[in-house]
Amino acid sequence: MKIDILTIFPDFFRGPLDYGIVRRARESGLVEICIHDLRNFTRDKHRTVDDRPFGGGEGMVLKPEPIFECLEALIGLEARDVRMTANAMQSVILLSAQGRKLGQSLAAELSSLERMVLICGRYEGVDERVSEHLADREVSVGDYVLSGGELGAAVIIDTVTRLIPGAVGNDASTRQESFTTHAELETDGPSATCVSGGMLDYPHYTRPADFRGMAVPEVLVNGNHEQIRRWRRKTALAKTLRNRPDLIERSALSEEDKDLLDEIRSEFPVPSES
Repeated sequence: MKIDILTIFPDFFRGPLDYGIVRRARESGLVEICIHDLRNFTRDKHRTVDDRPFGGGEGMVLKPEPIFECLEALIGLEARDVRMTANAMQSVILLSAQGRKLGQSLAAELSSLERMVLICGRYEGVDERVSEHLADREVSVGDYVLSGGELGAAVIIDTVTRLIPGAVGNDASTRQESFTTHAELETDGPSATCVSGGMLDYPHYTRPADFRGMAVPEVLVNGNHEQIRRWRRKTALAKTLRNRPDLIERSALSEEDKDLLDEIRSEFPVPSES
């Protein structure tokens, strides 16, 4: 995959792209990441990339010219032709608080692309013509406001890169993570290692089995794989019910899941509101 980043702060990415899975994916040739300074596509001596919005308002907005000209230089086409020639294997993404919220399913969708262009907004936003005529989608990394799109772009790159086959040493490990649903995995339910099935992850323990009087749950060391699977699923459901009940509400629960939730609620009843 090739990833292009359009930003006014290119040095920001010196850290996030130089560690862990992203660095290894770059070194192995699975991912090529190019950073483009939008100030190089300005035409005034001050290298101006922002301006006050028409109609007034607080703050500054990124101008359209540097963004359009940068992308036109990358793709070799005028911006008005980009969408007509774009196919399902590439996407121009505007990082925006108004965009579709990033989730595991969207990350999986993006990981199948051959090319991804990330436009990092700044200040109070980006000239709307970038969204209307240049980007084919807007993406948000959460319901909060950041100072710019650079952090969001780094999050997208990490989330997407680790889903590219070969980026993680054991590809199966990315199939067992929180927020990955059964449908996305084409499986009927949690395996012996307990695919999350859209829930939060189950607890993990390592050696020593007893650390300062805090012992690993007995079920994990008794060698009974079915009991381990069931315990993991139950604890994952319990954690999800406690921290992210919204995930349970929108998940397709198996009959076993429903039984386990009944057990959890009976063991740890939720106080009723007065």
